[in-house]
Amino acid sequence: QVQLVESGGGLVQAGGSLRLSCAASGRTFSRYAMCWFRQAPGKEREFVAAISWNGGRTYYTYSVKGRFSISRDNAKNMVYLQMNSLKPEDTAVYYCAAVQAPFATSVVVTGAEYDYWGQGTQVTVSS
Repeated sequence: QVQLVESGGGLVQAGGSLRLSCAASGRTFSRYAMCWFRQAPGKEREFVAAISWNGGRTYYTYSVKGRFSISRDNAKNMVYLQMNSLKPEDTAVYYCAAVQAPFATSVVVTGAEYDYWGQGTQVTVSS
């Protein structure tokens, strides 16, 4: 069982930065692939970024490449999403999710494959 709690959201002007954090419980956190999804009002949930459990592989949706960076600290049971050059279209509730992965380098980009989700943190980017 894994519990996830996101933090770090808020209101920021376009061009600004935020760092989201996801705190995970569970002794086997280091064996979980992690990701960030987001959902804007009236839109479907969207994949943002994923990271393998050894941190060696990452994957991003095209719209955030070069602006967002996902990382993890397995010793602290934490996953982060550094968001730079934020745009109004990045406004959404951001969720972290976890799934046990068979390989250290596995990245999972499909939401349906994730077993555990946090409650979300709101990010609002003003123009």
